[in-house]
Amino acid sequence: MRIQVKILPVFALSFFITKGEANMYDVVIIGAGVIGSAIARELSRYQLKAAVLEREEDVCCGTSKANSAIVHAGFDAEPGSFKAAMNVRGSKKMKALSEELDFPYKQNGSLVLCFREEDMSKLEELKERGEKNGVEGLEIITGERIWEMEPNLSPEVKAMLYAPTGGIVCPFKLTIALAENANVNGVEFSFDTEVKDIEPIDKGYRISTSKGEYETKCVVNAAGVYADVWNNKVSGRKLSITPRKGEYCLLDKKAGNFVSHTIFQLPTKMGKGVLITPTVHGNLLVGPTAEDIQDKEGVNTTAPGLEKVASQARISARNVPLKMVITSFAGLRAAEKGEDFVLGEAEGAPGFFNAAGIESPGLSSAPAIGEYMAEMIAEKLHAEKKETFLAQRKDIPCVAESSPEEIKALIAEDPAYGNVICRCETVTEGEILNAIRRPLGARSLDGVKRRTRAGMGRCQAGFCSPRTMEILARELKVSPLTLTKAGGNSKLLTL
Repeated sequence: MRIQVKILPVFALSFFITKGEANMYDVVIIGAGVIGSAIARELSRYQLKAAVLEREEDVCCGTSKANSAIVHAGFDAEPGSFKAAMNVRGSKKMKALSEELDFPYKQNGSLVLCFREEDMSKLEELKERGEKNGVEGLEIITGERIWEMEPNLSPEVKAMLYAPTGGIVCPFKLTIALAENANVNGVEFSFDTEVKDIEPIDKGYRISTSKGEYETKCVVNAAGVYADVWNNKVSGRKLSITPRKGEYCLLDKKAGNFVSHTIFQLPTKMGKGVLITPTVHGNLLVGPTAEDIQDKEGVNTTAPGLEKVASQARISARNVPLKMVITSFAGLRAAEKGEDFVLGEAEGAPGFFNAAGIESPGLSSAPAIGEYMAEMIAEKLHAEKKETFLAQRKDIPCVAESSPEEIKALIAEDPAYGNVICRCETVTEGEILNAIRRPLGARSLDGVKRRTRAGMGRCQAGFCSPRTMEILARELKVSPLTLTKAGGNSKLLTL
């Protein structure tokens, strides 16, 4: 394992834009989730002036932070759809991308369970669909081999579809890596910048925000559950996005070896159902539910929702160790009524590009969507490739996963790597300092958590929060009273 110990400057590039100042850009991207960040990273390969506008205080604050963390193989989507093409292409790109940008990814394989003989034809259809989509290595498993592969599966399983190319990833680290690399390559990021209006102008579009106006030749609409709002401002072809809520339970690392593959049940119209999967960090994740709601901010968990997660999971494996749950959460998927990704130039709105309706398998598809959209936009603008593009990026050194020799070298370089702040996850002061000082660095407790895992362990930040806050206040040169959990009004202290 090779570790980079150099801590980057506080601002590798300026990413705040002066309030009230009109700026002409080649491209402005709305949304700094995994899709917006993937497009930004691919656009940073070109000689373009580009910016990303994000209404939250950090990247990865919407759908991208609350999902199954799965890299789907691509057997579920309808052949010929954007979902099918982008999923398979994105999945194939993920390993090389993880090595290039240094984020956690593991190809652990996935299994789809069939519990009734009469449903065997559906399993066969799923295999055939996957093969049409270009998924490699699909196989239907029966008999004792089922429990040889996964001993804890229910005895009711009759057969299962095995997809060896399925994987798991850290959605926080993936999104942050894409955004950091885009920023280093010249893309500006403006946080706490909420889009209020979009209108066509002679040279493109004017975007009115909470921090002033932006003028741009092209707009990329990667606004998640709000993407229909901005499309419908400028295009005659209206979109309709319904937030689809999914509730999850995250289990302690002691439960992390309960299964080794990602376990699905046969999918329905509402999605791939409640899954059981290990995470790249060693936990066990169970969920999600699928409930269409009207509230685009409805990320609360509910007692009935979490009970459904538990009851559905027990169908796949009766002894799921749900007494080891350390937290629960909910996320929203942007379900568009056309049931496919909406990618490309919007009808009747030249220069306005949609990356809308990105529900599952959006995370898996992000590398491919980024490439597809960037190529289309670069062609529109006749943009040329840069000779100075920096493809490589190194993540924060992880003390918890380092050898004694590597830890010794880290501490020799900076003694802060010897000061443990989060005991549950063995996160040190050196890692937290790196998270704050690097490009697009952390400004909140959750920002530190997403970059270092400080607060993600068994005590869920119960012990490490005060110490992390001390470091944040010192590094940002602000009063602890101004610090937030996740930006906005989520202040942590009061007089």
